[in-house]
Amino acid sequence: MTFTKEEIRFPVEGGVELAAWLFVPEQRGTRLPAITMAHGYGGTRYHGIEPIAEIFAKAGFVVLLHDHRGFGDSGGEPRQDINPWQQITDWRRAISWLQDRPEVDESRIGLWGTSFAGGHAIVLGATERRLKAIVSQVPTIDGHAAGLRRVTPEAVAALEARFAADDRAQLHGEAPAMQQIVSEDASRPSTYSAADVVSFYLQPVPDGVWENRVTLRSTRWARMYSPGEYIERVSPTPLLMVVAEHDHTAATDLALKAYERALEPKRLVMIKGGHFDPYLGEFETASRAALDWFKAHL
Repeated sequence: MTFTKEEIRFPVEGGVELAAWLFVPEQRGTRLPAITMAHGYGGTRYHGIEPIAEIFAKAGFVVLLHDHRGFGDSGGEPRQDINPWQQITDWRRAISWLQDRPEVDESRIGLWGTSFAGGHAIVLGATERRLKAIVSQVPTIDGHAAGLRRVTPEAVAALEARFAADDRAQLHGEAPAMQQIVSEDASRPSTYSAADVVSFYLQPVPDGVWENRVTLRSTRWARMYSPGEYIERVSPTPLLMVVAEHDHTAATDLALKAYERALEPKRLVMIKGGHFDPYLGEFETASRAALDWFKAHL
């Protein structure tokens, strides 16, 4: 099925507008099911997920793929600031915006999120009954548990001191401190330094739509964020989880333990490789599983 792709903006709280692509299949007088999508930690719609939106649109779904506030082409200050609860609040507004579209059947809306936004998918699935199907791909489950693995015990005190200094500086009017998202130099403060993460984030994107930096307080929020606590509450909304066998970014074992706690209806799809393989070597498996799930439940 052919479709159109339109650059749009829609309003969220605080007078901010989010930038998005709206994919609309050719239709003949009938309202269509819709899927709302967004990327994970520090990612934009230019980071490897547009092909998934296109697969959904070709199958007859209206698709809204947005950039989080402060990222990509979206508005919002400070830039590069990742507050998961603000992102979730904005995503609810995306759902409302989709419901108002004349092409959309407002009773058939699904949500797809990956990585950090895979965690948002769990929270929204548990707290947003307008959603009729959820796909959570390689999701963040427990920021505290992940933080214990990512930051060595002897380095925690220094990290907490940086958090405190940043907060006190903001009290006196300074802008939030920044650090790189990825760095090949493990001795340099950054969110990630693993080779596969560096490669993914540094893929070519249009000039001016992404910066390799994030606020330091984003790390604090990520370490506080545990969307897996909501997973039992997603039911009765159908939940698909796509989990990579060797994921060291959103740890495989944490995802599998969370899936065990989820109630029916649910489905688990295991893919080979690591965190970024759903966009790469395992793209066909991951995207087909998501498409089949939305076809079955929307």
